[in-house]
Amino acid sequence: MARHTLWSSMDRDDLLGRFESLSPSATPKWGRLDAPRMVTHVTDALRSSYGELTPAPKPSPLRFWPVNTLVMFYMPWPRGVPTAPELLSRNPLEWTTELATLRSAMTRFVARDIDGPWAEHVAFGRIDGRQWGRLMYRHMDYHLGQFGG
Repeated sequence: MARHTLWSSMDRDDLLGRFESLSPSATPKWGRLDAPRMVTHVTDALRSSYGELTPAPKPSPLRFWPVNTLVMFYMPWPRGVPTAPELLSRNPLEWTTELATLRSAMTRFVARDIDGPWAEHVAFGRIDGRQWGRLMYRHMDYHLGQFGG
């Protein structure tokens, strides 16, 4: 398994290039999110990693090792999995503004200490900075794939 991560500038640049080549009117292959709503969703997921948003934790076996690690990094992600309402509540602004907000959230993410304190993930519980970097890469890659990007 490739270990793509937001901690890699190459991986971040790849993701940002894919977002920038996406049209705000792109049609999803699955799911209910349109492209602008998807960008706000992944941006707000990033913001939750460093505690700017605090979705209510969901009690589940997914919060504990090794289940969380298997689901986060090794198993294929199913389509249509529910997410925290807090990560879907913000209405998108103008497309270029949302892309700039995403870029800023990524910059803030990697400016943090990878070994420092990180917020608890709403579904996966306590994870460290390295895991957040891998998870956020995989999350964005998943949603870009939703739009063929």
